[in-house]
Amino acid sequence: MENLHDKRKIYQKSQLVESEIKQNPIEQFRDWFLDANEDPAVSEANAMAISTVEEDGCPRTRMVLLKAYTHAGFIFYTNYDSKKGKAIENNHKACLHFFWPSLERQVIIKAKLEKVAENLSDGYFHSRPKGSQLGAAASPQSQIIPNKEFLEERLKKLEKEYENSEVPRPENWGGYIAKPYEIEFWQGRPNRLHDRIVYELDGLDWKISRLAP
Repeated sequence: MENLHDKRKIYQKSQLVESEIKQNPIEQFRDWFLDANEDPAVSEANAMAISTVEEDGCPRTRMVLLKAYTHAGFIFYTNYDSKKGKAIENNHKACLHFFWPSLERQVIIKAKLEKVAENLSDGYFHSRPKGSQLGAAASPQSQIIPNKEFLEERLKKLEKEYENSEVPRPENWGGYIAKPYEIEFWQGRPNRLHDRIVYELDGLDWKISRLAP
C-alpha cells in the first residue's frame, strides 16, 4: 500500500474575503471563470463534474463541459437516455463541481435541473462539428453494446446516410439548465484555514455566509 500521508501542498495564492466578493454568485462565478479561462495552466476551464443520484440511492459523478451560464443557471448537453439523463428524470436535483488546481479554487453548485427549450438544443447541436453530431446520433449512451465495432459500424452507416445533408438532432439528445439554489466558493489558504463563502437562495435574494474550513 502506498503511503500518501505526506503528500500535500501549501495553498497560498489568493484569498476570498467578504469585502471583495460580488453580491450575486453568478457574477462571482463569472470572475473566477474568467480567471481560470485565462490561466495557461487550466486546459479546460469549463470542465465540471456533475453528480446525480441513481435509483439505488448511490450518487454517480462524471465530467461534462459547461456550454453556457446566465443569471438563470448553468447549461450543458447530453443524451437524455443516458444514466445521468434517467437520474435527472427521477430526481431533478444535482451537484456541479468545478476545480481549478492551479488557482487553488473550487466551486460547488447545488441546483434543480430542467430541459432547455428545443430550439436551444437544435442551435447548439448544429454548431458542433459534423463528426460530433454523428457520434451523438450513433451512440446509445450508457447502454450495453456487444463490442467497439458495433459503434464504428453505426457511425459509418450514418456518415454515408448524411454525407450530403444535415444531421438531424436526435430527439433524445439536448440540453439541461441547472438552476442553482446554493453555490459555495472555496479558496485554498495556508494551514488549511481555507476560505469558504456560500450563497444560499432565500426567495429572490441570496444570503451570504462564511463556513469553517
